[in-house]
Amino acid sequence: MATLLYRLGRVSFRRRRLVVLLWLVLLIALGGAAFAFKGATASDFTMPGTESQRAIDSLRTEFPEASGATGTIVVAAPQGRTLTDPQLQQAVQGLVKEASALPGVLGAVDPYQVKALSQDGRHALIQVQFAERADGVTPDQRDAYEASGASAEAAGLRVEHGGEVMNAEPEVGGTEGIGVLIALVVLVVTFGSLVAAGMTMLNALIGVGAGMAGLYALSSVVSLTSTAPVLALMLGLAVGIDYSLFITSRHRQHLTEGIEPEEAAGRAVGTAGSAVVFAGITVVIALAGLAVVDIPFLTVMGLAAAGTVAVAVLVAITLLPALLGFAGARVLPRKLRGNATAASTKEGFGFRWARLVTKWRVPVLLVGILGLGALALPAADMRVALPDASAAAEGTPARAAADLTTEGFGKGFNGRLALVVATESPEQTKAAVGEVTKALQGTPNLLAVTAPNLSRDGKTALLAIIPTTGPTEKATEDLVHEVRDRTHGLGGADVSLTGQTAIGIDVSEKLSDALPVYLLLVVGLSVLLLMLVFRSILVPLKAALGFLLTVGATFGITVWVFQEGHLANLVGLSVPGPLISFLPILLIGILFGLAMDYEVFLVSRMREDFVHGETAQEATISGLGHGARVVTAAALIMISVFAGFVLLDDPVIKSMGFALAVGVAIDAFVVRMTLVPAVISLLGRSAWWLPGWLNRLLPNVDIEGENLRKTLDQPSDRVPVSVG
Repeated sequence: MATLLYRLGRVSFRRRRLVVLLWLVLLIALGGAAFAFKGATASDFTMPGTESQRAIDSLRTEFPEASGATGTIVVAAPQGRTLTDPQLQQAVQGLVKEASALPGVLGAVDPYQVKALSQDGRHALIQVQFAERADGVTPDQRDAYEASGASAEAAGLRVEHGGEVMNAEPEVGGTEGIGVLIALVVLVVTFGSLVAAGMTMLNALIGVGAGMAGLYALSSVVSLTSTAPVLALMLGLAVGIDYSLFITSRHRQHLTEGIEPEEAAGRAVGTAGSAVVFAGITVVIALAGLAVVDIPFLTVMGLAAAGTVAVAVLVAITLLPALLGFAGARVLPRKLRGNATAASTKEGFGFRWARLVTKWRVPVLLVGILGLGALALPAADMRVALPDASAAAEGTPARAAADLTTEGFGKGFNGRLALVVATESPEQTKAAVGEVTKALQGTPNLLAVTAPNLSRDGKTALLAIIPTTGPTEKATEDLVHEVRDRTHGLGGADVSLTGQTAIGIDVSEKLSDALPVYLLLVVGLSVLLLMLVFRSILVPLKAALGFLLTVGATFGITVWVFQEGHLANLVGLSVPGPLISFLPILLIGILFGLAMDYEVFLVSRMREDFVHGETAQEATISGLGHGARVVTAAALIMISVFAGFVLLDDPVIKSMGFALAVGVAIDAFVVRMTLVPAVISLLGRSAWWLPGWLNRLLPNVDIEGENLRKTLDQPSDRVPVSVG
């Protein structure tokens, strides 16, 4: 592979104008396709096979008028007045009529008729039924819904618009650009050249632009969740910058050794580019592996992010060497241009750190492992759920409506459940509803069961179940299971519980069940891949254990902040609560790929030096010493990009950015640059032991280009290149 990439790098360097032109044409074509075919993203999460999803599917056919999205308009009277005041009652009923006539709305329920008034008489809930599901509600219909109630507000009422119809996709604005700017500063400091830093950033931006455009171009035929494009953007930016950084750093190293630019670019792509391809493949495999969980929206998220990573790899090994050709010697600092011997021979911090870690390897291992273990302790109490409106960003309409609902009715009204009772005849349904209602009497944490709403043929009944606690609380989860246990099969009816809260609980439970299986898959994959790369048994096992430490500590810190609320103000979190249900499994997939990235970059140099005759101790120091600067820069860039997303208001994206930033920091600086060299130094020569029979069975993937170097060391010092 290294030889093939070497040739690709030289061809791209030599035909740089053609390569850049082809990428620009592709970028424009993808941008045009995205503009022409962009579809709406999904704001809800479906889970085929679960009871809640089966109930929704049944409603679409048996009770279509109740299968669309719902909106809830919350109305509050001024202090000292109640909604029974004739003037205010008239305003509320006028709002009901206005809502009923909105585009896309089937009807609105008068709160006075269904007694949807708070005990103090100051608050009312107006249920608005839309014809389409939330994803089918157009922006114009949603805007009209949100704009309703002006007359009621003029009469002195407070009007807030909530419900599932207000679920909006997170907005990606300019705040996360701060992370990109910090990444650019890190590049400038690392390279000492504005040209090198700017070229690396430009390369990454072109890659993420092409990846995102391709993703949006497919969004009309593939259902994307609202968080999928943000995750793809987040990951595409981070790996795009890092991959370009690795190759550019190796290219600059070759230039300072006196190698001519085209040859330097070819060697950089052949060696560092091989590590980039391998790292990219591991990330893609880990993300695509989310499909084994068999959860459609998670599969799409994983494939969307994997696609942007794949594009980032292609850009790094083709477009980057072309840009290096245009940059020439300007990728070097001014003092090194035309004077390769001016390169500093002074050992950097990486060598000093490597000697310190290897000298005190036993205390370092004890402190590192015990410290990460302590950080992981809060993860034992981790709870996951799909977020509800009460956890939305402050100032959003959905959050305002949820807070006002809680104020007037209690937290349970934000997590109302829907119980569907269906039989073969209206009489049987009526009898089954009676049995169900009786069976639910005395259920813990159950506030109320509303009167049934019957379908047109009378065969399907819909009852609202109102908990006393909020949607993401453990007591509500217990209530869902209790209701299902008490009502299953009563009266010979098909009884099923659904609603946004029930869907969230079903999704979370299925993801939690899949987490151990996926973790085992990822760890097993890491051992196998690293065994191929390093021709060792102990090094892959050490890498897998280090990855588990990273994951545990990352989960622990994220739970401590986002679930338990410690230091929540520092990240702009207003309401602590359970983690988004797909965060743990997604975090494992992404961190696995990034961890293998740093593992390959650092340990491959250690193995290379050991194979060439250095002692295990010397090879460890040399590998970390040479790689520390680039890995530090790469980690700081990733942390900056991910941390930039913490500045977004959306709590889901905020938690994802935080967890990824913390995970990269722990893995790069604590695990890969501290614990890994300590372990390898402690193991000595046995770190590189591999049974002969296994060595013969494993294919040689030549990640670091050993065969390429042997060829280049021959008298011709050149691999024939065909440019067509």
